[in-house]
Amino acid sequence: MPRVFVQGSPADHYPRYAPEAGRGAVRRITEVGEEVLHRPCRDVTEFGPDLAALIDDMFRTMYVAEGAGLAANQVGVDLRLFVYDCPDDDGVRHVGHIVNPVLETPTTGRRLLDEGEGCLSVPGAVMAVPRPDRAVVRGQDRDGNAVVVEGTGYFARCLAHETDHTNGYVYLDRLSKRDKKDALRQMADRRDAVDARRAANAAAFSS
Repeated sequence: MPRVFVQGSPADHYPRYAPEAGRGAVRRITEVGEEVLHRPCRDVTEFGPDLAALIDDMFRTMYVAEGAGLAANQVGVDLRLFVYDCPDDDGVRHVGHIVNPVLETPTTGRRLLDEGEGCLSVPGAVMAVPRPDRAVVRGQDRDGNAVVVEGTGYFARCLAHETDHTNGYVYLDRLSKRDKKDALRQMADRRDAVDARRAANAAAFSS
């Protein structure tokens, strides 16, 4: 079994960070409550250098924030797009980006996993969220070519979470009112520590 999949295809070797991150710049991460996170994003219709530069920035921003995935509206851009660098439950690493993602959840042979989930736009909070243990996302790459990415376990959770973002949902929308209040309380308590860690990471990444 390959230990790394890039854009859904096996790779013999891959660096610690996606090469895109070396070309990108860190952007501000939006937080829950900002309008761009709570409405469906626009389809990407133009494929070219601007889209490629956005993907570069998103990879760098994701690594600085210690995330496993990041959607475009999390950096304030109203487009259906996300990047990811995420392990599955077997320790296999999955790296890539998906433009105009459509989530397909298998209707047979699946089960729900009620496990901890966080979000870079809800800094510091972790809550249990039920998600299917398998997911398939179809979309395009930065050049407009068709892409199909399949995930299990934690990576399936990542694919579902990031596709949710492109549809205007954050994981808090899947919680009860009480759990949502708990998550927001965690965020308020931990935001300063998270911001400090991200700032330190940004400086280290640039050195």
